[in-house]
This record gives sequence, structure tokens and C-alpha cells, in this order.
Amino acid sequence: MIGADQTVLAVIPARGGSRGVPRKNVRLLAGRPLIAWSIGAAQACPAIDRLIVSSEDDEIIEVAQQWGCEVPFRRPAALATDHASSIDVLLHALDTLADQQQRYDWLLLLQPTSPLRTDEDIQMALRLCRRDDVAAVVSLVAAAHPPQWSYYLDHDVLQPVMAGPVIPRRQDLPQAYTLNGAVFMARVDWLRHNRSFLTAESRGFVMPAERSIDIDSELDFALAELLARSRNT
Repeated sequence: MIGADQTVLAVIPARGGSRGVPRKNVRLLAGRPLIAWSIGAAQACPAIDRLIVSSEDDEIIEVAQQWGCEVPFRRPAALATDHASSIDVLLHALDTLADQQQRYDWLLLLQPTSPLRTDEDIQMALRLCRRDDVAAVVSLVAAAHPPQWSYYLDHDVLQPVMAGPVIPRRQDLPQAYTLNGAVFMARVDWLRHNRSFLTAESRGFVMPAERSIDIDSELDFALAELLARSRNT
């Protein structure tokens, strides 16, 4: 539970390298750089005590600052590769700020590839942490297809992802949910111990599909552009 005297640090990790959509973090989406959408949503949340961007890229740093976001350090190149984990990036941010005598009780991860999340979505996570005795909250979206209908292919042979009889009617299956990548929040000491936002203690809240786009391809970007423009009309 977030106490009245506890502080919340929001981190937007944005590296320069991107294979699926080159330079996506500074590419314009409906007239704004992609990263600016996450900055704006976080700036609208008064419960966030500090918002920073973690990046190694000069252009991303400049764009983030132009949109009013603090960039208090440059991320090491070793943490800006395809193989660097998000947890290592976040712990680097926490450690760097701690070295500057700046410590926080809660960490909020906002990936710039989820531009259509709103300040209300972020506040939902904050409310859950305030109201309930939880250590971590993540955002979800209803799965488009039941996992019982998913298969691996092993030399063209179907191997079910989930064991059991095939149930052909969707109505007979429970609703499944998947991570949408938009909001991850955890108590800092808990996150340091578990090195993950996902354990049996984690809670989830559901966002609508139209705000759950996670940009990883040109098709994702095109869909996000369409949804962003329709939202602004």
C-alpha cells in the first residue's frame, strides 16, 4: 500500500536502437514524437513525484527534454543493447539516483511503445497500490484468442500450448488476459528482491484494447496512428 509519505518514481526507458521500427521513440505519431505520448500521460498524474527518461541516445534525450521530461543521467551503452533487460535498466536508474541521495519507495515503468495509455490508466495502478496491500500491479488486455486454441509447431506437428481436450466454443472458456506492456508498478524494495514485476503476489487491471497497442512493428505503428487520430477528432 502506498503510504501518504511514500514517493513514486516514473521511468520511461527509451533506447536509440530499434529493429522493427527504426528510430521509433522519436518518430512522429499523430503529430507528436512517440515518447511524448508517455511523457504527457505521466505529467497529468499528480501522484507521480518524479518523471525521468533513461536513454543513451542524444536525439531521444533532446526530444524528452523539449517535452518537459527530466533526463538526469545518460544510460550506459551496455544497457542499451537488444540483450539488456528492462529490470537492469530500472535498477541502474534507481542506483544512479540513490548515489545522488535521491531514493524512492515505488517505481512506475512506462514503456514508450504504449502511446495510447492515458493518465487514467496510470492512476488506476496507483489507486490499486493505495487501496490494497499489494507489492506490484501490471496492466492487462483481454486476450484476442483463448490460449486453449494455441499450438506450437514441431516439424509441422501441432503441439497444444495447454494440455486437455479442445473446447470449440469460446463461450465455454474463461476469459484470458495478456500483458499489454503499458503500466508496470512495484514497491522498490520488492522489485529489487524479485527482479520482476510478475510473481504470485502481483495484481492486474484491465485496459481496453484500443488503448493497449504495444508498438513493435510497422503494422502496430500504423494502427496506433489510426487510433490516435480518431481519438483526437
